[in-house]
Amino acid sequence: MGWALVAAEPHHRKGWIKRFDPRFWTVDFARPMMASVVTTAPAALRVEAAFYNRQDLAGLIWEAEDRWDHPLLAYETKRDFRGTRLSFRWRSGGVKPLDALHGPTLTIEGRDAEGNARAWYVRLWNYASGSPEDAVVSLDFDALDGGFLLPGEADPVWAGDIDRMFVSLVPPDYDLTEAALAAPVEGWAEMSAITCTGSGSVLATGDAMLPEHGLGIANGYDDSYHLTPARVVRQMVALGYRGDVVHYVGMSHYMRLEAAGGGFAVSADGGALNASTAAWHAAFAAACRDAGLGIIWSLSYELFDAYCPEAWKQRDAAGAPALTGWVPPSTLLSPANGAAMGYLQAVARAFVGIAAAAGLDVKFQVGEPWWWVNPDGRICAYDAAATAALGSASVAIADVRGALDAGQAAMLDALGGLLAASTAALVDAARDEAGAAGLTSHLLVFLPTVLDPYAPELRRANVPAGWAAPAFDVLQLEDYDWVTGGRGAETAGARDAMIRRLGYPAGQQHYFAGFVLNGEDRALWAPIAAAAEAARRAGVARSFVWALPQVARDGFVAFDGEEEEGEVQAYDAVDFPLAIGREALAVTEFSTQIVSSPSGHEQRASEWAEARMRYDAGPGIRSEADVRMLIDFFRARRGAARAFRFRDPFDQSSAADDGLPTASDQRLGYGDGSRRQFALVKHYGDGDAVQERAIRLPVADSVRVSIDGVETAAFAMTGDGEVLLDAAPIAGAVVRAGFLFDVPVRFAEDRLEVSRATFLAGELASVPLVEVRAPW
Repeated sequence: MGWALVAAEPHHRKGWIKRFDPRFWTVDFARPMMASVVTTAPAALRVEAAFYNRQDLAGLIWEAEDRWDHPLLAYETKRDFRGTRLSFRWRSGGVKPLDALHGPTLTIEGRDAEGNARAWYVRLWNYASGSPEDAVVSLDFDALDGGFLLPGEADPVWAGDIDRMFVSLVPPDYDLTEAALAAPVEGWAEMSAITCTGSGSVLATGDAMLPEHGLGIANGYDDSYHLTPARVVRQMVALGYRGDVVHYVGMSHYMRLEAAGGGFAVSADGGALNASTAAWHAAFAAACRDAGLGIIWSLSYELFDAYCPEAWKQRDAAGAPALTGWVPPSTLLSPANGAAMGYLQAVARAFVGIAAAAGLDVKFQVGEPWWWVNPDGRICAYDAAATAALGSASVAIADVRGALDAGQAAMLDALGGLLAASTAALVDAARDEAGAAGLTSHLLVFLPTVLDPYAPELRRANVPAGWAAPAFDVLQLEDYDWVTGGRGAETAGARDAMIRRLGYPAGQQHYFAGFVLNGEDRALWAPIAAAAEAARRAGVARSFVWALPQVARDGFVAFDGEEEEGEVQAYDAVDFPLAIGREALAVTEFSTQIVSSPSGHEQRASEWAEARMRYDAGPGIRSEADVRMLIDFFRARRGAARAFRFRDPFDQSSAADDGLPTASDQRLGYGDGSRRQFALVKHYGDGDAVQERAIRLPVADSVRVSIDGVETAAFAMTGDGEVLLDAAPIAGAVVRAGFLFDVPVRFAEDRLEVSRATFLAGELASVPLVEVRAPW
């Protein structure tokens, strides 16, 4: 699989859209209210909103800068709205009407003609024709006034430098107080027959359409609730993602709420989903269906803490609730609490019903179900429901990372039984809702938590025997903490452990690659892409990238299908005939761009971070037997098509004199208390000019490792040629290694010329080889 991080460039493929295209509006609001926007026709959109407080306000937003689309698909930033006229039909219900105080107002944020930041408030009723809930609105940005009453309160809008604008929607009893409404209010608004004209009405937009590739895409509602489903699906398809989309329904936006204890809590009265979520997901399901995509609906045991009933939460022995590190935090539902599990089952039924109504095959995932463990090792398995369910089996466990006695192990086994029973009931509810159409079940497991090497007994509770095949149709594994923390080599062993414990072969597994939380860490896409490719080589049925918002933010692009990429990266783990290669000529090359000025001064730019080697193995051919050996090897490699291992006669050891390696030859890195995986490198030069060469093909059994100068044999070599220590070195410990190594090369040409006459006359054959970048 090839990949890249791209940014928008002036020469990338462009198309055109009308400004105010319905697909590109967004919504936003403050908790606890909820709203969504969907396209209902090529020139129409609809907003659904749920209001809980008297001061709730939703904004229907148009931004001058596209902050949400992938760089290859985003529309151009154009802050000048002059020469633009917008008209639309407005219809609404359950919100303040156009003619009311605080009725729908267009707030415009930008700068005035002198460059001073300011905002204008354009009352839409001043530009409407019709009734307060059904009118045609016409806006000319060259002649637009803010102010409630016109012309007396006219505040002329300067449309030459606008950042964003939004239409405000508020409940009928809106009055700026913090009090809750007497009852939740569901409102809506529609804009149809949206027409934008004038010289400023057209925007350039990215129009890339990448070919299908081997990766799948994941997405989450909590990260895309503010976008239209049409916009989300457009990105997936344009970026080459096909097949099933994994869609996490989230933990903070889908729920219907009711007043409780001075705040709000989830409620299934009137349906588990609020109207905004139901409308958004119905449109999303239809858009995926029309694009030929399937959906794996993902529902987890995680719930926004502020909305979760206190009795539903997992708790530690001191009674503190399980809280994640998100701000504000989420909590984990107790698998032993019947009300909490009944609520999850109602949510699952609602989403399965949406899938069935759209005509999609029903595919449902139980996402990361577990008993939460705090960073200090305290397990959250002491809520009232869990304690009651366990009875005498509930015993004190101060730290799951320590040695456990028989009673504590039995408690973990019992907790595993409760977890397995709850997931089975959740799948059964989803399957019952799917009915005769059937359902494909998935289980997503986060390996760094459930297979924590410092808490080996924890798998009794969090990888219960009740999950063993065929409890689920597909086992999905996720490990991004390991991958982004430099511990990706642990995945292979963890996958094997899961196969042994649960019995799902690689062909019944999916793999989740990612994610990158912060944009400044976009370099982490390199190990993420490598991990996705490693999972593919391990034979998993599908690898998914987590998730679309980060893909769009960082410009991640995957390309080439698996078959095509396999041909590009074709590699045979065989040695070039060593007797021939021993006499080869070696050439070390860089690529440097040099620009000379008429005065003789130069500007030089080095285009390669590492040198590339070239060799000529011709001098090693000494007999007709060598010729036959070479021809046989050449034909087996199909000429230049397949790479292989080559021993550089001048540079094959980590030792400074190219002699036998020692355990202290090359510094690989420093311990941090958790990192176990270290890539082999060789350093050339010293000081600021040092060059670091990645070594990917160490010679079997030649690697020696030391930690702070003490040699150790407690390590293994990964399939990618990296050191995987049995235990993580302490922070600051220096990890060094010595090794022999080969270079991945291919034949430089697709033909090999050898003449008996010239060979017997003493003329040397030419057998050029060229180094390739490591084939993984």
